[in-house]
Amino acid sequence: MKKLFILIIIYISCNSFITAQTVSGKVFGLNEKGKKTALPGANIYWAHNLVGTTSDVQGKFFITKFYEEKPGNENSKGEDNVEWQGSHYDHLLVFSFVGYQNDTIHVHDNMSNIKIYLANAKELEGVEISARKTGTHISRMDPILTENISGSELKKAACCNLSESFETNASVDVNYSDALTGAKQIQLLGLAGIYTQLMTEKIPNYYGLANSFGLMYVPGTWMESIQVSKGAAAVVNGYESITGQINVEYKKPDHSEILYLNTFGDSFGRLEGNLNAATKLSDKWSTMIYGHVSSNSRKDDHNGDGFLDHPLYTQYNLFNRWKYLGEKSMLQFGFQYINEDRVGGQVDFNKDDERIITNPYGLNINTRRAQVFLKGGVVFSRPSTSLGFINSYTFHEQNSYFGLRDYNATQNSYYGNLIFGSYISNTKHTYNTGLSYRYDYYDENLNDSAFNQKEIVPGTFFQYTYTDPEKITFIAGIRADFHNLYGTFYTPRFHLKYNLFPKTVVRASAGKGYRTAKVLAENTSLLASSRQIVTTQSLHQEEAWNYGISLTHYFDIRGKELTLSTDFYRTDFQNQVVVDVDSDVSQIRIYNLNGKSYSNSFQVEASYELIERLDVAAAFRINDVKVTMNDELIRKPLVNKYKGLFTLSYATNFNKWQFDFTTQVNGDGSLPNTSMNPEEYRRPETFKVYTILNTQITRFFKTWSIYIGGENLLDYTQKDPIIAPNDPYGPYFDASMVYAPIMGIKIYAGLRFAIE
Repeated sequence: MKKLFILIIIYISCNSFITAQTVSGKVFGLNEKGKKTALPGANIYWAHNLVGTTSDVQGKFFITKFYEEKPGNENSKGEDNVEWQGSHYDHLLVFSFVGYQNDTIHVHDNMSNIKIYLANAKELEGVEISARKTGTHISRMDPILTENISGSELKKAACCNLSESFETNASVDVNYSDALTGAKQIQLLGLAGIYTQLMTEKIPNYYGLANSFGLMYVPGTWMESIQVSKGAAAVVNGYESITGQINVEYKKPDHSEILYLNTFGDSFGRLEGNLNAATKLSDKWSTMIYGHVSSNSRKDDHNGDGFLDHPLYTQYNLFNRWKYLGEKSMLQFGFQYINEDRVGGQVDFNKDDERIITNPYGLNINTRRAQVFLKGGVVFSRPSTSLGFINSYTFHEQNSYFGLRDYNATQNSYYGNLIFGSYISNTKHTYNTGLSYRYDYYDENLNDSAFNQKEIVPGTFFQYTYTDPEKITFIAGIRADFHNLYGTFYTPRFHLKYNLFPKTVVRASAGKGYRTAKVLAENTSLLASSRQIVTTQSLHQEEAWNYGISLTHYFDIRGKELTLSTDFYRTDFQNQVVVDVDSDVSQIRIYNLNGKSYSNSFQVEASYELIERLDVAAAFRINDVKVTMNDELIRKPLVNKYKGLFTLSYATNFNKWQFDFTTQVNGDGSLPNTSMNPEEYRRPETFKVYTILNTQITRFFKTWSIYIGGENLLDYTQKDPIIAPNDPYGPYFDASMVYAPIMGIKIYAGLRFAIE
């Protein structure tokens, strides 16, 4: 029987065998003047199954197609001797790049060193054929589960800053941190945003002192796109990502609008203006300036508790960047400056009055922030070989008070990253290695107590990637960091992407993450209460493992594609700095984890163009988040057990009108224990399910558009978000227990103007 099996194998091998067809070349883009530029990151894929690859930093690509070749006449040549699986679409190779027209070539024999020229989309005249692209999609190529939120998606809601960019996103939750400051926080995989690495163009940003208000320092009109990745990120970007990474890409000076203006106003008195202006100084140099100003000077107290529903504030935000793009090199540098002043508290509070208990309670937060960055790269003659560097320095100063509490702090931070990339043997086996350096110095003063901390963390990393574009991508990375306070620690991370079928992708990841907790800087909202902040022991570095698996399948239904994605992630803490608001109603206890702390997050999401120009998306997520507080494993307070999301987006012919609708169903959860308070200052042990409805209508013209919308149309607000508002200087006052909107229906309108 064994011999027979061997003979059959030999016979099959002699009569048919699998060969591989490799297509290689380079992708260029042509501008309005016909000048060609190499396109890094262009998508190249087979039309029949969408399996593909992307071009490297030089625009080069290699893609392989396997097919069965059967013996025939020895004198026969060409495709007569090849049996392709499927239709003639198997021969078609598609090229695409944002801002350029797609192109398709017919593949025959082994094609090498071909050159593809994609025309600039702006050159298209006469009859224009357009297709509506989804605003949010899961990257087909990225081995890490990554949602790409495009500029068109950001325009579906009142996206005036980063904190308002996730209203149509199922993965990221955003809510107010407290009822006084207007600060917002995100949650990913059921855990607070401090465990998600926030980056702007691959530079770690808006952490530490900027954690509370950093989401509001990124205006929506400045953003080109947002990438949300779940689970442990690549080791190249550092050791801090635990639950995921959010990266913001700003508009680029060499292919942005010449001029972009946006004005906005809402029914709560908020006014805002934005300006982006870009210019090309030469074929290689370009620059861009971004301006933002927003304010709210109207006092509102709709729930009648004597406190402002929203703070009064003024923010000035200026950003300028420069870009040099050569044949084999690129350089970018720029600076940003932010000045913001916030005033909140009781309606009758005046910040010029003396702060004594006989005067109204108030708070004032004044922030000055400056950042400079320099980054660049060089591409070598060896394929897929490059050297890149990133440098960023930030100064952040906050002077503030909350009632009779003073909190003043400064943060000086530097980030440097040197990355070398190349390949081993062939470009299927690539690697990135390099050196990094982190410096953070915090000088904090709370009343009469001073807290200083200096972190110096040099590090090194190595990351190996194996890529077979048609089947598998595997990443294994390790980094070693040498912390001046916590010694040497290692960060291993692994990612796998496997094309189970032509339209089914499985991803898996596992990795470790570390971070240093900045208790006061990251939890400013805790100061909006009378609770005493007590640190019971010396705090250790936070450490956690994250594991995840996801499956994405693309169905062809009635000539359109339905995307179905499901994922599960678990985060296990080895150590966590616990902010305990549950054990004692009069204290906020800070201590190291003694027991278990974990998060399980399961999500399923589907999107489909139901009828022409009507996009529908639905998602449902379950959160199981528990932490040990006071030696008891409990459900983490202020976290929803589940969330449902449903969105509709319809555009009329020629995209003259667009109608967007979003509904969120937010599940129940637990509240901190207040049973020790007097009866009138107690709260239930749990909060109930609530629903949020948002909608927006946009009218597009040639160079401008107007939009009007409404948020929280069901007028749901948290009842009594402030405990003891009648006695803000007393022992029971607490404005930090916020789980739902504290403002009702909001109507807004705006105008956008752009010169391409």
